[in-house]
Amino acid sequence: MRVVIAGGHGKIAQLLERELTGRGDTAVGLIRNPDHAVPLRALGAQPVVCDLETAAVDEVTAHLDGADAVVFAAGAGPGSGAARKDTVDRAAAVLLADAAQAAGVRRYLLVSSMGVEDPPAPGTDEVWAAYLRAKRAAEDDLTGRDLDWTVLRPGRLTDDPPTGRIHLDRHAPRGAVTRTDVARVLVALLHHPGTIGATLELVGGDLPIADAVAAVETTDPTT
Repeated sequence: MRVVIAGGHGKIAQLLERELTGRGDTAVGLIRNPDHAVPLRALGAQPVVCDLETAAVDEVTAHLDGADAVVFAAGAGPGSGAARKDTVDRAAAVLLADAAQAAGVRRYLLVSSMGVEDPPAPGTDEVWAAYLRAKRAAEDDLTGRDLDWTVLRPGRLTDDPPTGRIHLDRHAPRGAVTRTDVARVLVALLHHPGTIGATLELVGGDLPIADAVAAVETTDPTT
């Protein structure tokens, strides 16, 4: 499987690239900074310089040639303002979806966030509120498209060692999850078409990843 990952130098993306290449898949990481190519190559991934904040859809479409799936794991990151939450967390996700459709790549995984389902509460920090609105807008755009999409909403992310045990469901209790476990869940979702059309929340839990993914495959994604 050839997987193109937006935000290829991000923490989750690099873990995902390592997982994919370790199982013999091809990981292509879209990066803004050419200096980030070296660590991606060290993971066995193929770096492609493409700034999703400035690229045209034709440019991104060309980078998806031969891909079996795309994963949107990009984010404006800490220290960015409200404006970049929109241009990266929303607009870049929309651009990737436009390119996927143009390239005929149907499988699209969107890394979103728990907490986007409801509008930000009054008094919420402006930048955090902008992030939640951007992520929700990206979800709404993707789920309205004729693509084989899955939305993954992780809880609070940590850099702790992975547990390999998760809680994955349409609605999960608030909690934390390791970034490595998120990456491993993404790999599992890519290889399980039964999760197409599902919006799934993810935190640490009791079930092994394979069992948790198999469990959500048996339920109706519209419920």
